[in-house]
Amino acid sequence: PSSLFFSLLFIEQLDQIIIHQQVELLEALLGTETCSKYEIKNHLGQRVYFAVEENICFDRNFCSPIRSFTIRIADNTGREVITVNRPLRCNSCWFPCFLQELEVQSPPGTIAGYVVQNWDPFLPKFTIQNESKEDVLKIIGPYATCGCFEDVDFEVKALNEMTTIGKISKYWSGFVNNVFTNTANFGIQVPVDLDVRIKAVMIGACFLIDLMFFENSLDGL
Repeated sequence: PSSLFFSLLFIEQLDQIIIHQQVELLEALLGTETCSKYEIKNHLGQRVYFAVEENICFDRNFCSPIRSFTIRIADNTGREVITVNRPLRCNSCWFPCFLQELEVQSPPGTIAGYVVQNWDPFLPKFTIQNESKEDVLKIIGPYATCGCFEDVDFEVKALNEMTTIGKISKYWSGFVNNVFTNTANFGIQVPVDLDVRIKAVMIGACFLIDLMFFENSLDGL
C-alpha cells in the first residue's frame, strides 16, 4: 500500500539503523525513571525518526524491565509511522508459557509483524514473524550479555539458524565518530532488500532486547 511505503520510506534503502536514547537530565541526576525518548538514525547519523515511550509512572519504577509499553515512532514532520506495543509479560525462562511477545504496527493500526520470545534455558532467542504470524527470521543472543564494555551482538539468522544475515548490536560508550553523545547505542544491520515491514519489526525487537537485557546496565541505551 502507498501509505505503508511512504511511512517507511526512510528505512527502505537502509542496511544499518542506529537507535540512540536521549537521556533526560532529571533521570541522569536522580535516577528517576521518565518516559524514554529515542532518535532513530541512518549510518551517517542523520535522524530519520524519533520515538517516545508511553506508559505509567508505576510501570516504569516498579515493573521495569518487564513493564508494558507503547512506543510511538514518528518521522521528522511529527507524523506517526510505527507503533510498538508490548504487554506486561514474565521475564523468566522458567515460565515458557508466558514469554515475551511484541506487536509492531506500520502504519499505526496495520500489523507489520511480531517479535516472539522462544524458550531456551541458556540463550536469548526470538522469532520475527510477519503480519500473518508466519515465522520469517530468528534472533539469537549470546550466553552472557554483560559485554564487559564491549559490543554485544544478537545475530539475525535464517529460520534454520545456520545462516547469519545481520545482527542487532549493543554498542558501548566510545562507539564511532562524532555522531553520538556519551550514552551507548544500538545498531541494526540487515540486508538492504529485506522487506521494509520486517525492518520495522526489527526496530521493535531492538527496543525489546534493550528492555530485557540492558535496562539496568551501567551503560544503558
